[in-house]
Amino acid sequence: MEPPSENHTGDPTANRSDIRDFLISRRAKLAPERVGMPTGRRRRVPGLRREEVAALAGVSTEWYTRLEKGHIGGVSEDVLEAVALALRLDEDERAYLLDLARAARPAQRRPQRRKDVKIPASVQWMVDSMTMAPAFVRGGHLDIVASNALCRALYSPMFDSDTTSDRGCANFPRYLFLDPGSRDFFVDWEDGARATVAVLRAEAGRDPHDRALRELVGELSTLSPDFRTMWASHDVRIHHDGVKQLNHPEVGRVEMTFRSLNLPLPLPLPLPQRAVYDLIIYTAEPGTPSEDRLKLLASWTAPRMSPTERSPNQET
Repeated sequence: MEPPSENHTGDPTANRSDIRDFLISRRAKLAPERVGMPTGRRRRVPGLRREEVAALAGVSTEWYTRLEKGHIGGVSEDVLEAVALALRLDEDERAYLLDLARAARPAQRRPQRRKDVKIPASVQWMVDSMTMAPAFVRGGHLDIVASNALCRALYSPMFDSDTTSDRGCANFPRYLFLDPGSRDFFVDWEDGARATVAVLRAEAGRDPHDRALRELVGELSTLSPDFRTMWASHDVRIHHDGVKQLNHPEVGRVEMTFRSLNLPLPLPLPLPQRAVYDLIIYTAEPGTPSEDRLKLLASWTAPRMSPTERSPNQET
């Protein structure tokens, strides 16, 4: 197989460092015994050697070396799938590698995806209707762009933080890494911070030409050594769900499960793309103290009805 060729159209180096660092980091994490390779004492690098990955992927060492240097433009998806299999990439890592490859093809570069798409009123109605479950819509920069009353009560420390914009838009990475209070609010701060960085890294792979996202990463890298270290690990995460534990200042510790659902919204004409947001919904296990604490928060946020607002069929 011929080595991947240099692409001389556009800017072939735009995301080359991301490709290089990602592949090197995945190779370093793959223990030789996982793929049946010997683990002799003469190994000078962690994980697999380049020639070992090349052999597992069925390509030459020269070819894989050039690929690991970021020369990914023009590489077929089948070959990338073989490399992903050789490196034992999970589903999110594989998708990230393919996104990086697509972004390295200047002829197919998309226009910048707008991040300021107005959330339709119907989406706000939907989250408002969930009165017993905190729910919010999250953008690609991990801003909360729509939320219900229970979400705002649950995340009141973040909404009240100086890291929230003048428009009242709370941002998870800014709160986690720039507000010291976040370490008390999030029970598993480090796990949450790593997951947040991994989600942001995946978004950067999907849209590496997003200037606002690059500025956000630059700001956090400058101001937070923790963010800088986690960003350098090149971990990625797309499917974001699990357990969240918070130390709420009013009701105490709350443990919830949460699930993220894709919420594609059409962009204004003439752009044909769709801006992908996430709808996040939290729930507490029935019959637990956490459910009781969520119910207490919900009771504080429930609208109060005046006597004249009661239904005609409601008993007095």
